[in-house]
Amino acid sequence: MRTSFLNGEEKNTDNYIMLCEKWRKIYRDLEHDVLERQFGLECDEEARYITYFHEKYRLDKESGMLTLVSDPDRELGFHTVMTIYHLFYYSKPEARVSGEFVPFRQVKRAAPFDGAFRRNILEPLAKAFDGQAEALRRACIALGGEAVSQGDVGYRILAFDCMPLVVVFWDGDEEFPAQANILFDGDITDFLHEETVVCVAADLFRRLVEEAGLSDVKRPFA
Repeated sequence: MRTSFLNGEEKNTDNYIMLCEKWRKIYRDLEHDVLERQFGLECDEEARYITYFHEKYRLDKESGMLTLVSDPDRELGFHTVMTIYHLFYYSKPEARVSGEFVPFRQVKRAAPFDGAFRRNILEPLAKAFDGQAEALRRACIALGGEAVSQGDVGYRILAFDCMPLVVVFWDGDEEFPAQANILFDGDITDFLHEETVVCVAADLFRRLVEEAGLSDVKRPFA
């Protein structure tokens, strides 16, 4: 089983490893009984488990190490590691979804990052699936998505059981280029730091590309 972080393709890998180790130690010292009740975590004698974008992750009780259950030796991406640890650290005890979905610019305190979010997430997402609407639809279904009546392709997808997102895609034509949007619950920052919301979107992009089999698409922020 893997005992260190991270994916070697990440930029600034040494800094990322240091941050992942920092947050592993922070997670290890949290009140885990409280977290188990708050998130309804599956547990056994050695680990706790959480599902993130339709994949099950293991958190070792002694070390706090995070691994993918289906492939324990796989090195995880920085966004995934940060998002899971941050969920447990930043979630307010009373955190609940609002049921209202908003674009990234309307997420609390996220507006300053909107330009970068469009350049690094939404525009590449639209480009990746331009002319590939059916592949996107299949990928959304593979992630357990539920269809919504928005765009040419629209699906509600769970990041975590407590964190629904909506991905909306309009395919390109002779007049307009393909466009994409990701909508977040209005109270997502009761669960995560606003900057970590970008990590969630980056992981959604990655998982959609993986499930669609688009191996030549560059990952966001890679």
